[in-house]
Amino acid sequence: MAQKKDYFGLEWIVSLILAIIPITSCVLGILTRLQEGKFVAAILRLVLGWNIIWILDILLVFKNQRILRVIDM
Repeated sequence: MAQKKDYFGLEWIVSLILAIIPITSCVLGILTRLQEGKFVAAILRLVLGWNIIWILDILLVFKNQRILRVIDM
């Protein structure tokens, strides 16, 4: 079974490195949600992405090798 890659199809180690940098994580998080057509998630990411979701992204990318999907809309 192929593993889903995050941040535009990049490998998990690259996604982890990008998630550690706050501004990169926020911008890429918004762009990936917009690319998936999840506008509500992109707005939430814009409002909450610089603090709460950023920390969760780092932890989940490290633990589960996936970025956080808070809302699937």
